[in-house]
Amino acid sequence: MLAILQYEFMRNALVAALLASIACGIIGVYVVVKRIVFISGGIAHAAFGGIGLGYFLGVDPILGVVPFSIASALGMGLAGRRTKIPEDTAIGILWAIGMALGIMFIGFTPGYAPDLFGYLFGSILTVPTSNLIIMLILNAAIIVSVIALYREFQAISFDEEYATAMGLPTERLYLLLLCLIALTVVLLIRIVGVILVIALLTIPAALSKRFTHRLSTMMLLSILLCALFTTGGLWFSYLFDLPSGATIVLVSVVAFLLSPLLARSR
Repeated sequence: MLAILQYEFMRNALVAALLASIACGIIGVYVVVKRIVFISGGIAHAAFGGIGLGYFLGVDPILGVVPFSIASALGMGLAGRRTKIPEDTAIGILWAIGMALGIMFIGFTPGYAPDLFGYLFGSILTVPTSNLIIMLILNAAIIVSVIALYREFQAISFDEEYATAMGLPTERLYLLLLCLIALTVVLLIRIVGVILVIALLTIPAALSKRFTHRLSTMMLLSILLCALFTTGGLWFSYLFDLPSGATIVLVSVVAFLLSPLLARSR
């Protein structure tokens, strides 16, 4: 595997995979424990509107995804809590709006969007150095937020009603958690694409939950598994000339399906 590191695009891909694994491992645990997988998928697909906005404005689409995904996350969280619209209905509506706006923005942009397929299904081999800097900044924001509010996030993840009774600002904490999910989605889009983000956000965390119920240990194990899946999938895609995003997800799925055997042997 060391031989492929002589290529700059492979080095960038490996760094991107490791950076995404850190955020994915941490935030994915909250997604699985709090059982908000569906809202995470809604944020991921609504973020496509930001990709279209970036193309329309002539800037890096990732810069368009950051504010758009955060706005989508806040919209889904507030609609589910402050309106009479059921949360799953609000997620579905905003999911559709984001995808539709992305298509409209791309339609308004002159010419052809050559990188669109990569944002939909992942294009880790084409991650530029500028995107790595953005990913590093987003990772730092996620890590600092989780360290500062670890106990508060733990409380609302396991028992939000009890956290409210304790006097914690549960709604604001929940909205902040959704924003952190949105930032993680941004990190994962270049790795596995909008369509497959939800798989990488949930499978490593769900797998780690089979071996431990301690939140901090679950996060560390999830980071390790996510890094293993992304680098392993990257290696297999290079060896067999396969789509990198889909290969990464399939590697994680195979590991998840085989995990009961390992758990039984333990």
